[in-house]
Amino acid sequence: MARELAYVLINPYTIAKSRTGGVIARYLSRTDLDLVAARMVGPSSELVSQYAALVRSAEPGSTTCELISQYIAKNYSPDPITGKRRRVMMLMFEGDDAVRKIWQVTGSATLRLGSGESIRDTYGDYVLDEQNTVKYFEPAVLVGPTIKRVAATLKLWAKFSGRDGGIVEGASDVGKGGDVEKTLVLLKPDNFQFHSSRPGNIVDLLSLSGLRIVAVTKFRMTVSQAEEFYGPVRESLRGRFKTSGKKRAADALSREFGLEVPEDVVDSVCDRLGPVVASREFENIVEFMTGYRPSACSESEKRAPGREECLALVYMGTHAVRKIRSILGPTDPSKAKPGSVRREFGSNIMVNAAHASDSAENARREMEIIRVEEDTVSPLVDKFYGSGLSALSSLRFLAPSFGGEFVRKIREKLRTKHS
Repeated sequence: MARELAYVLINPYTIAKSRTGGVIARYLSRTDLDLVAARMVGPSSELVSQYAALVRSAEPGSTTCELISQYIAKNYSPDPITGKRRRVMMLMFEGDDAVRKIWQVTGSATLRLGSGESIRDTYGDYVLDEQNTVKYFEPAVLVGPTIKRVAATLKLWAKFSGRDGGIVEGASDVGKGGDVEKTLVLLKPDNFQFHSSRPGNIVDLLSLSGLRIVAVTKFRMTVSQAEEFYGPVRESLRGRFKTSGKKRAADALSREFGLEVPEDVVDSVCDRLGPVVASREFENIVEFMTGYRPSACSESEKRAPGREECLALVYMGTHAVRKIRSILGPTDPSKAKPGSVRREFGSNIMVNAAHASDSAENARREMEIIRVEEDTVSPLVDKFYGSGLSALSSLRFLAPSFGGEFVRKIREKLRTKHS
């Protein structure tokens, strides 16, 4: 069976109510699909208008399509008073029969299934009055029901992804002020070893902070990125060994030679071993995050995407750094409080579920390293649907040179091939 792309748009209301983690958990645990991209978008009026029209034209005369189209026009548009944009989280999944699987987990917009069977049953609303007129409608997420409609929607959103997406810090529900900070959270590779609700559950726990997610990206960290990202850890690893390794070194030497080793000798041994141990631990960290050991990679290999998957989220709000680190807990999961992310999901100091920036300054540095604003949606859509799409969009410039009938026939063939 051919692999397909499918998408999920998490609605502004769902995000504002901090239901994002629960939604993500459902898709990751109830399908065998790969989450291949994620991006926060602040839809412009132009994108909203074209998207609403696309949904309306999909099935002319369809009551459901008209209802969803009206919902998009009202709830995805910038705030009519302030002009500030709303936050929409776009998730892209890939796998066999992806469109049907995403549709099945999502459920009907009119909530035809029983409570809890689908995402919309749990997080959506469809309320009718006595005359069976829709009184209130909140579909929680928007997805594509067919391969053709998914392709059309992805091509449209890909056109606006670079311009409308990234860090949506100017959204209508994101606070401003002197104490407002941005901080980075990385969900580490141990959360993506197999399909589970873990990533979504962690996002759900982090919602206790009351902060807003203003950016998200799914990526594979390169070795070069990992070396730069964790560079400041090198020195602390050296100092940590002199403290934590001193007693172990003294005990080992005493046991081996049957004598009490002088403290200055042990200090000398630790000074020599510190850099060696630190280098090994640093390589272990990089390998855990990327799947490769730096010492075994060429410079070109270091720049290639790693084997391991990560999800980066940028949170924004008052005292964001402190709030997130408090919910994560200490680096060592065994010392974390019950209910904290690392106590619930961590295994040891390295395999501890998530990383969080320790200062607003470091958050900026780390976000630049992993290029959290980079548009990963457009390249994926273009790669999946083929370069013919670029040719299709550029044919309008050929009309002066070629006959209109020739251009029309070529465009029709390209549409048929990529629809």
